[in-house]
Parts: sequence; structure tokens; C-alpha cells
Amino acid sequence: ATTSAWFDTLADPTRTRIVHALALASELCVCDLALLLDLSVSGLSHQLRLLRERGVVARRKAGRIAYYSLADEHVRHALEDALAHTGEPASRSA
Repeated sequence: ATTSAWFDTLADPTRTRIVHALALASELCVCDLALLLDLSVSGLSHQLRLLRERGVVARRKAGRIAYYSLADEHVRHALEDALAHTGEPASRSA
């Protein structure tokens, strides 16, 4: 993915909340993530698919359950840098 596509991916507030939740929790299943962020499972799955296609999150399947995590530490650092730059409290992002 290009740099602009990567930033475009995180420009969506819902996707940023997903990334922030995964940065804090390390790995979550779809149901727990939906509950945590107060999102429908289908809506969350759509966003997670896009995040996975763009290399932001990784998926691990255990039977029928899919677990998501950040693709790598670069994603975590980019989010932390963005939060520090904007001065936005971390708690508002999740």
C-alpha cells in the first residue's frame, strides 16, 4: 500500500478506534472488539477486512474464531506519534 493509502485508511475515526483498541489489548476476537467499541459485528468485520487488506492488522484463526492484532510495531508507533502530535488523549480514541 502507498503511504497516502495508509494514512487514508486511518483517517476514518472508526478504523482509528479499532487500531487504538488493538494497540492497547494486543489481540482481540471480533465479538470482544465489537462489544468494546459498541459496533455491530458485521460493520466491524467490514472495517477489519479493509484494515487487513491494507496491512494495518493481522488475523489469526482458531477454529471458527478470528483474532485480530496490529500487523506490526510500526502501526503502534504511528498511532502513538499521531496522538502525541495532536495532543489528543488516548482515551478519546478508543
